[in-house]
Amino acid sequence: MRRFIELESSAGIILFLVTVLALAIDNTPWAYYYHLVFRAPMHFELGAIASDQPLLIWINDGLMSIFFLLVGLEIKREMLAGELSSVRKALLPGIAAVGGMFLPAFIYVCFNYHDHAALRGWAIPVATDTAFSLGILALLGKRIPQNIKVLLTALAIFDDIGAIAVMAIFYSKHLSLMSLGVSLVLIMALGVLNYWRVRRLWPYLLVGFFLWLSVLHSGVHATLAGIVLAMTIPVEDRASPTTSTLYFLERKLHPWVAFGILPVFAFANAGVNLSGLDWEHLIGTIPLGIILGLFVGKPLGICAASLLAVKTRIAHLPNKVDVGGLFGMSFTAGVGFTMSLFIANLAFAATPLSSFARIGILSGSLISGTMGYWMLRYVYRKTEYQK
Repeated sequence: MRRFIELESSAGIILFLVTVLALAIDNTPWAYYYHLVFRAPMHFELGAIASDQPLLIWINDGLMSIFFLLVGLEIKREMLAGELSSVRKALLPGIAAVGGMFLPAFIYVCFNYHDHAALRGWAIPVATDTAFSLGILALLGKRIPQNIKVLLTALAIFDDIGAIAVMAIFYSKHLSLMSLGVSLVLIMALGVLNYWRVRRLWPYLLVGFFLWLSVLHSGVHATLAGIVLAMTIPVEDRASPTTSTLYFLERKLHPWVAFGILPVFAFANAGVNLSGLDWEHLIGTIPLGIILGLFVGKPLGICAASLLAVKTRIAHLPNKVDVGGLFGMSFTAGVGFTMSLFIANLAFAATPLSSFARIGILSGSLISGTMGYWMLRYVYRKTEYQK
């Protein structure tokens, strides 16, 4: 867990720098070339399967499938031998995540219930960006206890599970029964490999690639193939998960995703042209719903759900984490960014509404992250914790 947190923290700092770079380029004469590169069509052909899509779509549907594969591996590992491996451990972050997803979505819907097109973005403020949030905590060094980072990580994993479920249920397009049937057969093949305790990775990855192709043409978002593949990667011995095939793949993928795929995704999607931007753009129902969802809904939802669970003795706060620390951590959970941008792409595609959504995501994440940093700095101002 400590190694995971340290790697994610470093990745969050890289993500911040890449986001600033994308915003800077999109507001210079180089913006033309920035958009030209990511709109450039790329042709893919494999037998009877052919597709022409802009580079941006291949990044969002292709590279991000590897990101979701890693997310799935992390979820499975934590459920088998980590912070979600028992009901007692999982209760508090699970309950907190439910509160932190419901209230932001409710706030967004309150602002946009009258606009059917804008209402498609209701799930944008429900997600937490693990790398960005842990990157903020990393800036505080030993000032904050390790349990705050562990709690935030577990909460973000539950957030990821919720966001994945939302994507599968609410953001699927017109379904192709034939492609879904092929996908089902391939999933069964992955299950057979797991049942036979096949430890070599290449059979899983080969079947997983064809699963991604079939899901790509099924109407369900292609990145969900990564989650399904991750759930079939074997853990040979639960008592020693660090020797498993799953842990080996997670360890190999993590640096590539953290320092390669996520920065590329952020650079391709975070650009917003600020020329002509005025207060009307910030107080529009879409950006305002996202900003308040992240900055108000996330911390209030997380804290209310957590404190209710603690008061009713359903769960308890981790050692060295008090109410002030919980509140500060809940603000850092309001940094949506990666998953929020991803859901915004699903909700609004290439429509003008996507620009309003990106403005809301960047603004809300910046405000939430800043507030979380200063609140935690104040709460733990006289303390220093060793690793």
